[in-house]
Amino acid sequence: MTDDIVASVVRQWQAVDPELDTGPMELIGRINRCAALLQQAEDAPLRSAGLTRPEFDLLGAIRRTGRELTPGELARETFSSGAAVTKRLRALQERGLVDRRGDARDRRVAHVGLTEEGRALVDRLLPEQLAYERAVLSGLDDGARSRLSAQLSELLVQLEGRIGGARR
Repeated sequence: MTDDIVASVVRQWQAVDPELDTGPMELIGRINRCAALLQQAEDAPLRSAGLTRPEFDLLGAIRRTGRELTPGELARETFSSGAAVTKRLRALQERGLVDRRGDARDRRVAHVGLTEEGRALVDRLLPEQLAYERAVLSGLDDGARSRLSAQLSELLVQLEGRIGGARR
């Protein structure tokens, strides 16, 4: 295996305490480091469109479900807080990418849908974003990507069941 920053940290801990089981650190440390590096890359296609990943996730949730969603549903779909969703929706509405419509029966409820401009933006950006992500992962062959995806899926299912946050 190629030496990475986590391997260096593990060696340091083992020098301090050779009896220490660093197995969990080796996995979680690498997952966290990969996530941090991927976030630093900032999703070039999204950035060029003036969107953040969380904003695009909101637009994508509406697009892929094919219906209007409430802010609460969007929070669940994107694993975000209600306050964060409200702030992002405000920015997206100001850009003309989403519309809010009040509920006829309950004035406290809002329904959020894509505008034509929002839908066109998602439909244009998604293939570009996927191509970008494919390039980011190009160092792994198809088999390695497939195995890693399956293993991460297994971990995610276990964590969602134990820690929470599972989608409905």
